[in-house]
Amino acid sequence: MPNASLESFSLAGRVALVTGSTTGLGRSMAVALGRAGAKVALNYQNNVGRAEKALADFRAAGCDGMLVRGDVTDPVEVDRIVGEVTQGIGAVDILVLNATPAQPLKPIEEYDWAFYQQMLDFFVKSPYLLSRACLPHMKAQRWGRIINIGSEVVARGVPNFTAYIAAKGAQNGFNRGLATEVAPWGITVNMIAPGWIPVERHENDPADVKEGYRALIPAGRWGIPDDLSGAIVFLASNASSFVTAQNLHVNGGMTVH
Repeated sequence: MPNASLESFSLAGRVALVTGSTTGLGRSMAVALGRAGAKVALNYQNNVGRAEKALADFRAAGCDGMLVRGDVTDPVEVDRIVGEVTQGIGAVDILVLNATPAQPLKPIEEYDWAFYQQMLDFFVKSPYLLSRACLPHMKAQRWGRIINIGSEVVARGVPNFTAYIAAKGAQNGFNRGLATEVAPWGITVNMIAPGWIPVERHENDPADVKEGYRALIPAGRWGIPDDLSGAIVFLASNASSFVTAQNLHVNGGMTVH
């Protein structure tokens, strides 16, 4: 007899779109969804060679999916991206909003509004555009999963990071508001807030800064990208059907609410 509790975590028959998913945490989450049975569209904007290698590795892990290139902050591009995914592997059931630009730490006097706007474009405009594009299908089938990727820095109030924190805080507000709006259609909207998990773009970060952060982690170790696998599969699956408007911190205990 099938184990119903395990079946509730299966994503077989589902289609996922993960933005910014050919490197870093996005890549790891895409693989986790693929291994759980979903067909996954890996999104990227630059670096074709890296994207093609990511897709090859994704398929070598036994996963099924496709690459889709495009700027997730541009309305025309977003419609094209969602259309290509729908034509290539099916309409999007699971949307993971992960794409991010560079995140330099600077005193507020050294930021300009253009940088603030870029943060808002990635963390508010892009989630709005993509959710709006995917919701008609989700509403029609009365099932959908929208998962925002946030950050612990909103709770921790990290200094010299106002632009990023402000935009991620706004994304969390979007997460909460949209969750209550679409709940009647069986659609959940949640957020995962990772801690600092070193990936490729952190390779040149100062060793003393890294060690200072690691020393504060109650779990006593660095997080790794695969630490997000359970959270992303849970929130994408039927196992979380009564969980919405939540912000799940995955950071070894760095934030306590």
